[in-house]
Amino acid sequence: MTTAVIIVAAGRGTRAGGGLPKQWRDLAGLPVLAHTVAAFAPLKPARIVVVLHPDDMLRGLDLFNGAVTLISGGDSRDLSVQSALEALAGTDVTKVLIHDGARPLVPFSVIQSVLDALDTHVAAAPALPVTDALWHGAGGYVTGTRDRSTLYRAQTPQGFHFDTILNAHRAHPGGAADDVAVARDAGHQVAITPGSEDNIKLTYPDDFARAEALIRGQAKEHNMDIRLGNGYDVHAFTSGDAVILCGVSIPHDKALLGHSDADVGMHALTDAIYGALAQGDIGRHFPPSDPQWKGAASWIFLDHAAKLARSKGFRIGNVDVTLICERPKIGPHAPAMMAELARIIDTPVDRVSVKATTSEQLGFTGREEGIAAIATVTLIQS
Repeated sequence: MTTAVIIVAAGRGTRAGGGLPKQWRDLAGLPVLAHTVAAFAPLKPARIVVVLHPDDMLRGLDLFNGAVTLISGGDSRDLSVQSALEALAGTDVTKVLIHDGARPLVPFSVIQSVLDALDTHVAAAPALPVTDALWHGAGGYVTGTRDRSTLYRAQTPQGFHFDTILNAHRAHPGGAADDVAVARDAGHQVAITPGSEDNIKLTYPDDFARAEALIRGQAKEHNMDIRLGNGYDVHAFTSGDAVILCGVSIPHDKALLGHSDADVGMHALTDAIYGALAQGDIGRHFPPSDPQWKGAASWIFLDHAAKLARSKGFRIGNVDVTLICERPKIGPHAPAMMAELARIIDTPVDRVSVKATTSEQLGFTGREEGIAAIATVTLIQS
Protein backbone atom coordinates (compact mmCIF):
# COMPACT_ATOMS: atom_id res chain seq x y z
CA MET A 1 0.00 0.00 0.00
CA THR A 2 1.11 3.57 -0.73
CA THR A 3 0.68 6.17 2.00
CA ALA A 4 0.21 9.93 1.71
CA VAL A 5 0.09 12.50 4.48
CA ILE A 6 -2.17 15.55 4.51
CA ILE A 7 -1.25 18.33 6.92
CA VAL A 8 -3.98 20.92 7.39
CA ALA A 9 -2.58 24.37 8.10
CA ALA A 10 -4.91 26.84 6.39
CA GLY A 11 -6.41 28.35 9.53
CA ARG A 12 -5.91 31.84 10.82
CA GLY A 13 -5.77 30.85 14.49
CA THR A 14 -4.32 33.73 16.53
CA ARG A 15 -5.46 32.81 20.05
CA ALA A 16 -1.89 31.68 20.69
CA GLY A 17 -0.71 35.27 20.23
CA GLY A 18 2.52 36.27 18.56
CA GLY A 19 0.92 38.25 15.74
CA LEU A 20 1.00 35.30 13.30
CA PRO A 21 -1.21 32.29 12.65
CA LYS A 22 0.08 29.68 15.07
CA GLN A 23 1.44 27.35 12.36
CA TRP A 24 3.89 30.09 11.35
CA ARG A 25 5.05 31.12 14.80
CA ASP A 26 8.58 30.30 15.89
CA LEU A 27 9.07 27.17 17.94
CA ALA A 28 12.64 26.34 18.99
CA GLY A 29 14.04 28.30 16.04
CA LEU A 30 11.73 26.97 13.32
CA PRO A 31 8.13 27.63 12.28
CA VAL A 32 5.67 25.27 13.93
CA LEU A 33 4.76 23.85 10.53
CA ALA A 34 8.37 22.83 9.86
CA HIS A 35 8.35 20.69 13.03
CA THR A 36 5.02 19.14 12.01
CA VAL A 37 6.23 18.10 8.57
CA ALA A 38 9.50 16.78 10.00
CA ALA A 39 7.59 14.49 12.38
CA PHE A 40 6.45 12.42 9.38
CA ALA A 41 9.86 12.17 7.70
CA PRO A 42 10.70 8.75 9.24
CA LEU A 43 7.54 7.35 7.63
CA LYS A 44 8.90 8.17 4.15
CA PRO A 45 5.42 8.68 2.72
CA ALA A 46 4.85 8.77 -1.02
CA ARG A 47 3.65 12.36 -0.74
CA ILE A 48 3.12 15.01 1.90
CA VAL A 49 0.42 17.50 1.02
CA VAL A 50 0.32 20.70 3.07
CA VAL A 51 -2.88 22.72 2.90
CA LEU A 52 -2.26 26.46 3.33
CA HIS A 53 -4.26 29.66 3.33
CA PRO A 54 -3.88 31.38 -0.07
CA ASP A 55 -2.09 34.26 1.66
CA ASP A 56 0.58 31.86 2.96
CA MET A 57 1.55 30.12 -0.28
CA LEU A 58 4.71 32.19 -0.84
CA ARG A 59 5.73 31.60 2.76
CA GLY A 60 5.22 27.87 2.25
CA LEU A 61 7.25 27.82 -0.97
CA ASP A 62 10.10 29.56 0.82
CA LEU A 63 9.98 27.17 3.82
CA PHE A 64 9.67 23.83 2.02
CA ASN A 65 11.37 24.60 -1.31
CA GLY A 66 9.50 21.89 -3.21
CA ALA A 67 9.89 19.15 -0.58
CA VAL A 68 6.10 18.91 -0.12
CA THR A 69 3.04 19.54 -2.25
CA LEU A 70 1.28 22.80 -1.38
CA ILE A 71 -2.37 23.45 -2.11
CA SER A 72 -4.77 26.24 -1.11
CA GLY A 73 -7.35 25.44 1.52
CA GLY A 74 -11.05 26.19 1.65
CA ASP A 75 -13.23 28.22 3.98
CA SER A 76 -13.50 25.36 6.51
CA ARG A 77 -11.38 22.49 7.70
CA ASP A 78 -13.42 19.84 5.94
CA LEU A 79 -13.23 21.75 2.65
CA SER A 80 -9.48 22.06 3.03
CA VAL A 81 -9.13 18.33 3.61
CA GLN A 82 -11.35 17.53 0.65
CA SER A 83 -9.21 19.77 -1.58
CA ALA A 84 -6.14 17.79 -0.55
CA LEU A 85 -7.89 14.46 -1.10
CA GLU A 86 -9.03 15.53 -4.56
CA ALA A 87 -5.43 16.48 -5.36
CA LEU A 88 -4.44 12.89 -4.59
CA ALA A 89 -7.32 11.28 -6.47
CA GLY A 90 -6.22 9.15 -9.38
CA THR A 91 -2.80 8.42 -7.87
CA ASP A 92 -1.63 5.13 -6.38
CA VAL A 93 -2.29 6.30 -2.81
CA THR A 94 -4.18 3.67 -0.80
CA LYS A 95 -3.77 5.00 2.75
CA VAL A 96 -3.87 8.59 3.94
CA LEU A 97 -3.02 10.19 7.28
CA ILE A 98 -4.65 13.55 7.99
CA HIS A 99 -2.94 15.68 10.62
CA ASP A 100 -3.34 19.11 12.19
CA GLY A 101 -0.50 21.49 11.36
CA ALA A 102 -0.66 22.80 14.93
CA ARG A 103 0.39 19.41 16.40
CA PRO A 104 4.15 19.64 15.81
CA LEU A 105 5.29 17.14 18.46
CA VAL A 106 3.38 14.02 17.47
CA PRO A 107 5.56 11.03 18.43
CA PHE A 108 6.36 8.67 15.60
CA SER A 109 4.94 5.80 17.66
CA VAL A 110 1.52 7.47 17.46
CA ILE A 111 1.84 7.80 13.68
CA GLN A 112 2.94 4.20 13.25
CA SER A 113 0.12 2.85 15.43
CA VAL A 114 -2.48 4.54 13.24
CA LEU A 115 -0.85 3.25 10.09
CA ASP A 116 -0.63 -0.28 11.48
CA ALA A 117 -4.32 -0.21 12.41
CA LEU A 118 -5.19 0.49 8.77
CA ASP A 119 -4.01 -3.02 7.91
CA THR A 120 -7.20 -4.34 9.53
CA HIS A 121 -9.54 -1.31 9.67
CA VAL A 122 -10.73 1.24 7.13
CA ALA A 123 -10.26 4.07 9.63
CA ALA A 124 -8.24 4.67 12.80
CA ALA A 125 -7.33 7.61 14.98
CA PRO A 126 -5.33 8.23 18.18
CA ALA A 127 -6.98 9.32 21.39
CA LEU A 128 -6.43 9.52 25.14
CA PRO A 129 -9.04 8.43 27.69
CA VAL A 130 -10.53 11.27 29.71
CA THR A 131 -9.26 10.89 33.26
CA ASP A 132 -10.53 14.09 34.91
CA ALA A 133 -13.98 14.33 36.45
CA LEU A 134 -16.45 16.10 34.15
CA TRP A 135 -18.98 18.69 35.31
CA HIS A 136 -21.84 20.60 33.84
CA GLY A 137 -21.85 24.20 34.98
CA ALA A 138 -23.81 27.42 34.70
CA GLY A 139 -23.41 30.82 36.29
CA GLY A 140 -20.13 29.85 37.89
CA TYR A 141 -21.60 26.83 39.72
CA VAL A 142 -21.49 23.08 39.19
CA THR A 143 -24.89 21.94 37.95
CA GLY A 144 -24.14 18.26 37.39
CA THR A 145 -21.62 15.60 36.52
CA ARG A 146 -21.04 13.37 33.54
CA ASP A 147 -19.73 9.83 33.25
CA ARG A 148 -16.27 9.86 31.66
CA SER A 149 -15.77 6.10 31.25
CA THR A 150 -16.48 6.14 27.50
CA LEU A 151 -14.99 9.54 26.67
CA TYR A 152 -11.72 10.18 24.80
CA ARG A 153 -9.66 13.21 23.82
CA ALA A 154 -9.27 13.06 20.05
CA GLN A 155 -5.89 13.58 18.39
CA THR A 156 -4.38 13.38 14.93
CA PRO A 157 -3.14 11.98 12.57
CA GLN A 158 -6.40 10.31 11.66
CA GLY A 159 -5.88 7.53 9.15
CA PHE A 160 -8.10 6.09 6.45
CA HIS A 161 -8.21 3.92 3.40
CA PHE A 162 -7.96 6.58 0.74
CA ASP A 163 -11.09 5.79 -1.28
CA THR A 164 -13.12 5.44 1.92
CA ILE A 165 -12.40 8.94 3.19
CA LEU A 166 -12.48 10.56 -0.26
CA ASN A 167 -15.97 9.23 -0.94
CA ALA A 168 -17.07 10.12 2.59
CA HIS A 169 -15.98 13.73 2.10
CA ARG A 170 -17.64 13.94 -1.30
CA ALA A 171 -20.93 12.82 0.25
CA HIS A 172 -20.69 14.93 3.42
CA PRO A 173 -22.79 18.12 3.71
CA GLY A 174 -19.98 19.94 5.51
CA GLY A 175 -19.37 21.30 8.98
CA ALA A 176 -17.62 18.26 10.51
CA ALA A 177 -15.34 18.77 13.50
CA ASP A 178 -12.78 16.33 12.11
CA ASP A 179 -12.33 13.53 9.61
CA VAL A 180 -13.45 10.88 12.06
CA ALA A 181 -16.85 12.59 12.12
CA VAL A 182 -16.93 12.54 8.31
CA ALA A 183 -16.12 8.83 8.23
CA ARG A 184 -18.67 7.96 10.90
CA ASP A 185 -21.39 9.95 9.15
CA ALA A 186 -20.69 7.74 6.14
CA GLY A 187 -21.25 4.66 8.29
CA HIS A 188 -17.64 3.60 8.84
CA GLN A 189 -16.24 2.31 12.13
CA VAL A 190 -13.12 4.07 13.41
CA ALA A 191 -10.59 2.15 15.51
CA ILE A 192 -9.02 3.96 18.48
CA THR A 193 -5.23 3.80 18.70
CA PRO A 194 -2.97 5.09 21.52
CA GLY A 195 -2.46 8.84 21.70
CA SER A 196 0.24 10.73 23.57
CA GLU A 197 0.29 13.57 26.08
CA ASP A 198 3.16 15.06 24.06
CA ASN A 199 0.91 15.31 20.99
CA ILE A 200 -0.43 18.68 22.08
CA LYS A 201 -2.37 21.00 19.82
CA LEU A 202 -0.98 24.53 20.02
CA THR A 203 -3.88 26.83 20.80
CA TYR A 204 -2.98 29.22 23.61
CA PRO A 205 0.25 31.03 24.59
CA ASP A 206 0.99 28.55 27.39
CA ASP A 207 0.95 25.71 24.87
CA PHE A 208 4.03 27.19 23.19
CA ALA A 209 5.91 27.29 26.48
CA ARG A 210 5.05 23.65 27.08
CA ALA A 211 6.11 22.68 23.55
CA GLU A 212 9.44 24.47 23.97
CA ALA A 213 10.04 22.55 27.20
CA LEU A 214 9.22 19.24 25.50
CA ILE A 215 11.63 19.98 22.67
CA ARG A 216 14.40 20.87 25.12
CA GLY A 217 13.78 17.64 27.00
CA GLN A 218 13.84 15.58 23.82
CA ALA A 219 17.03 17.26 22.67
CA LYS A 220 18.70 16.52 26.00
CA GLU A 221 17.59 12.89 25.82
CA HIS A 222 18.75 12.47 22.22
CA ASN A 223 22.09 14.10 22.96
CA MET A 224 22.66 12.33 26.25
CA ASP A 225 26.33 11.56 26.77
CA ILE A 226 26.78 7.89 27.66
CA ARG A 227 30.30 6.62 28.27
CA LEU A 228 31.62 3.06 28.48
CA GLY A 229 34.93 2.26 30.15
CA ASN A 230 36.85 -0.90 30.86
CA GLY A 231 39.75 -1.71 33.15
CA TYR A 232 42.16 -4.60 33.58
CA ASP A 233 44.60 -5.30 36.37
CA VAL A 234 46.88 -8.10 37.56
CA HIS A 235 48.66 -8.69 40.85
CA ALA A 236 51.00 -11.53 41.72
CA PHE A 237 50.77 -13.57 44.88
CA THR A 238 53.26 -13.14 47.71
CA SER A 239 53.49 -14.54 51.18
CA GLY A 240 50.64 -13.69 53.49
CA ASP A 241 47.40 -14.89 55.01
CA ALA A 242 44.69 -12.87 53.23
CA VAL A 243 43.83 -11.06 50.01
CA ILE A 244 41.81 -7.88 49.68
CA LEU A 245 39.37 -8.02 46.77
CA CYS A 246 36.78 -5.32 46.04
CA GLY A 247 37.29 -3.95 49.53
CA VAL A 248 36.76 -7.25 51.35
CA SER A 249 39.53 -9.12 53.18
CA ILE A 250 39.38 -12.84 52.39
CA PRO A 251 41.50 -15.35 54.38
CA HIS A 252 43.94 -17.16 52.09
CA ASP A 253 47.32 -18.83 52.25
CA LYS A 254 48.83 -16.00 50.21
CA ALA A 255 48.54 -12.23 49.81
CA LEU A 256 48.69 -10.02 46.72
CA LEU A 257 51.81 -8.03 45.94
CA GLY A 258 51.45 -4.37 45.03
CA HIS A 259 52.45 -0.79 45.73
CA SER A 260 49.14 -0.16 47.50
CA ASP A 261 46.95 -2.82 49.10
CA ALA A 262 46.90 -4.65 45.71
CA ASP A 263 43.09 -4.82 45.49
CA VAL A 264 43.03 -6.03 41.89
CA GLY A 265 39.24 -5.80 41.54
CA MET A 266 39.00 -2.25 42.81
CA HIS A 267 41.96 -1.18 40.66
CA ALA A 268 40.31 -2.55 37.52
CA LEU A 269 37.06 -0.73 38.33
CA THR A 270 38.90 2.51 39.08
CA ASP A 271 40.68 2.33 35.74
CA ALA A 272 37.37 1.63 34.01
CA ILE A 273 35.90 4.87 35.39
CA TYR A 274 38.98 6.87 34.46
CA GLY A 275 38.88 5.30 31.02
CA ALA A 276 35.24 6.25 30.45
CA LEU A 277 36.18 9.83 31.35
CA ALA A 278 39.27 9.72 29.09
CA GLN A 279 41.33 10.49 32.19
CA GLY A 280 44.05 7.88 31.93
CA ASP A 281 44.53 5.37 34.74
CA ILE A 282 45.35 5.17 38.43
CA GLY A 283 49.03 5.80 37.75
CA ARG A 284 48.26 9.23 36.31
CA HIS A 285 46.37 10.36 39.41
CA PHE A 286 48.30 8.41 42.05
CA PRO A 287 51.87 7.88 40.73
CA PRO A 288 53.56 4.81 42.25
CA SER A 289 56.72 6.92 42.45
CA ASP A 290 55.03 9.02 45.14
CA PRO A 291 55.78 7.39 48.53
CA GLN A 292 52.56 8.71 50.10
CA TRP A 293 50.59 6.05 48.18
CA LYS A 294 52.75 3.16 49.43
CA GLY A 295 50.31 0.68 51.01
CA ALA A 296 47.35 3.00 50.45
CA ALA A 297 43.83 1.59 50.65
CA SER A 298 42.41 1.21 47.17
CA TRP A 299 39.06 2.74 48.15
CA ILE A 300 40.89 6.10 48.04
CA PHE A 301 41.51 5.65 44.32
CA LEU A 302 37.99 4.43 43.58
CA ASP A 303 36.43 7.22 45.59
CA HIS A 304 38.48 9.77 43.65
CA ALA A 305 37.41 8.30 40.30
CA ALA A 306 33.71 8.26 41.25
CA LYS A 307 33.82 11.85 42.51
CA LEU A 308 35.66 12.94 39.37
CA ALA A 309 32.85 11.41 37.28
CA ARG A 310 30.21 13.31 39.27
CA SER A 311 32.17 16.56 38.99
CA LYS A 312 32.05 16.19 35.21
CA GLY A 313 28.28 15.71 35.21
CA PHE A 314 28.06 11.91 35.08
CA ARG A 315 26.38 9.33 37.25
CA ILE A 316 27.39 5.69 37.33
CA GLY A 317 24.84 3.60 35.48
CA ASN A 318 26.24 0.20 36.38
CA VAL A 319 29.51 -1.61 37.04
CA ASP A 320 30.56 -5.19 36.36
CA VAL A 321 33.72 -6.70 37.85
CA THR A 322 35.02 -10.17 37.02
CA LEU A 323 37.77 -11.69 39.15
CA ILE A 324 39.89 -14.39 37.48
CA CYS A 325 41.49 -16.89 39.82
CA GLU A 326 41.50 -20.53 40.90
CA ARG A 327 41.47 -19.64 44.58
CA PRO A 328 40.17 -18.21 46.85
CA LYS A 329 36.51 -18.93 46.12
CA ILE A 330 34.78 -15.63 45.38
CA GLY A 331 31.09 -16.62 45.38
CA PRO A 332 30.54 -16.57 49.15
CA HIS A 333 32.08 -13.09 49.38
CA ALA A 334 30.51 -11.50 46.28
CA PRO A 335 27.53 -9.90 48.10
CA ALA A 336 29.84 -8.16 50.57
CA MET A 337 32.07 -7.00 47.70
CA MET A 338 29.12 -5.59 45.81
CA ALA A 339 27.89 -3.75 48.90
CA GLU A 340 31.32 -2.24 49.55
CA LEU A 341 31.80 -1.08 45.96
CA ALA A 342 28.28 0.39 45.92
CA ARG A 343 29.01 2.29 49.13
CA ILE A 344 32.26 3.79 47.82
CA ILE A 345 30.89 4.89 44.43
CA ASP A 346 27.52 5.94 45.93
CA THR A 347 25.50 3.75 43.55
CA PRO A 348 22.60 1.37 44.33
CA VAL A 349 23.90 -2.11 44.97
CA ASP A 350 21.58 -3.57 42.34
CA ARG A 351 23.70 -1.73 39.76
CA VAL A 352 26.92 -3.38 40.93
CA SER A 353 28.00 -6.86 39.83
CA VAL A 354 30.93 -8.89 41.10
CA LYS A 355 31.52 -12.37 39.76
CA ALA A 356 34.39 -14.76 39.26
CA THR A 357 35.73 -17.28 36.81
CA THR A 358 38.71 -19.57 36.58
CA SER A 359 41.09 -19.92 33.65
CA GLU A 360 40.75 -23.70 33.66
CA GLN A 361 44.25 -24.01 35.20
CA LEU A 362 45.78 -22.25 32.20
CA GLY A 363 48.18 -19.33 32.35
CA PHE A 364 49.49 -17.54 35.41
CA THR A 365 46.07 -17.47 37.10
CA GLY A 366 45.64 -21.18 36.40
CA ARG A 367 49.01 -21.84 37.98
CA GLU A 368 47.86 -19.76 40.97
CA GLU A 369 50.64 -17.24 40.49
CA GLY A 370 48.27 -14.29 40.88
CA ILE A 371 44.79 -12.85 40.30
CA ALA A 372 43.49 -10.81 37.35
CA ALA A 373 40.39 -8.65 37.12
CA ILE A 374 38.44 -6.99 34.36
CA ALA A 375 35.82 -4.31 34.95
CA THR A 376 33.29 -2.45 32.84
CA VAL A 377 31.42 0.71 33.81
CA THR A 378 28.71 2.80 32.20
CA LEU A 379 28.62 6.53 32.89
CA ILE A 380 25.47 8.50 32.06
CA GLN A 381 25.27 12.25 31.78
CA SER A 382 23.20 13.57 34.67
